[in-house]
Amino acid sequence: MKPIHFGLKPASSLVGILILMAGCGMSKPSQAGEPVSIIFDTDIGNDVDDALAMGVLHALESRRECKLIGVTITKDHPLAARFVQAVNQFYGRPDIPIGVCRSGKTPEPGTFLPLAETQDDQQLRYPHQVDRKDPPAVELLRRLLASQPDDSVVIVQVGFSTNLSALLDSKPDQYSNLDGMQLAGSKVRLLSLMAGAFTKIPGPNGQLSDHREYNVVEDLESCRQLAAKWPGQMLWSGFEIGLACPYPHQSILRDYGYVDHHPLAEAYHLYSPPPHDRPTWDLTSVLAAVRPEHGYFELSEPGLVEVDPQGLTRLVPQPDGRHRYLKLAEANRSRVIEALSQLSSQPPQEIVK
Repeated sequence: MKPIHFGLKPASSLVGILILMAGCGMSKPSQAGEPVSIIFDTDIGNDVDDALAMGVLHALESRRECKLIGVTITKDHPLAARFVQAVNQFYGRPDIPIGVCRSGKTPEPGTFLPLAETQDDQQLRYPHQVDRKDPPAVELLRRLLASQPDDSVVIVQVGFSTNLSALLDSKPDQYSNLDGMQLAGSKVRLLSLMAGAFTKIPGPNGQLSDHREYNVVEDLESCRQLAAKWPGQMLWSGFEIGLACPYPHQSILRDYGYVDHHPLAEAYHLYSPPPHDRPTWDLTSVLAAVRPEHGYFELSEPGLVEVDPQGLTRLVPQPDGRHRYLKLAEANRSRVIEALSQLSSQPPQEIVK
């Protein structure tokens, strides 16, 4: 499944990372201390890390570090949007707009999306707006981007490249007289995506080999177009990053019990029950996008990521390249795991009050 520095060696210190990010427009998570505006593009339902990443986003919004202005979905099943609605309502934010796609990609319901229609005593376990009509994802992307200041939006893509590739092909409409390339170039400060692999990955027999990452190969042509044409900065979290930071199953058993039913914990049990420690692929893209100044990750040299016809990814170094990928020092591994587990399990504000 799932799984940037000009002329210097990759940074290993917090100061070095901030210098690198300043050079590519990623130095600050927000302007004047304001929360960074986030669009979350997800294939939720195909793996549970998307759901845990939503918990991280809601916790960061409660801490005023980000503002989730919209969610767009690349999994083509109606329960995906309903599950997102249920999670947003659980965290007290039922009005976050959602965009859907009808691409035919992964049309099965998966293991935990049916939680959106699970009932207890003839009442939805996780209330949400059952009859809500959500717009096409590209329409929502254009509307949201057009409404935001220039160079202010961070998009976190943790599923397929279906929606963002289609955005680049979109034409002017009632929301903006800019085409998709112009709109993305003017409004999006950073695209943080969980996609690809930038090291060899150990297989079942322990041998290292190249890895064709799920988010890339499920809509390969869209990913190839996105990598080649996206007009701004791209920060790639490869398969190896989430793999190195497994979510501690003890947290699922211990930290979500502040309510009788928790959508994230139940989703985890249905997808990969404890004692399985699920890799945090999608969560890492959220953490890197919202907290670049915390020094959780190092960055590769700048360049352009190429996606070959088989779905393999590699960075071609270029001094002024717009792409970088995350690197993880062993010393920071426990910090990342701790941050992700604490954020994902943070109770909604209403429960805290």
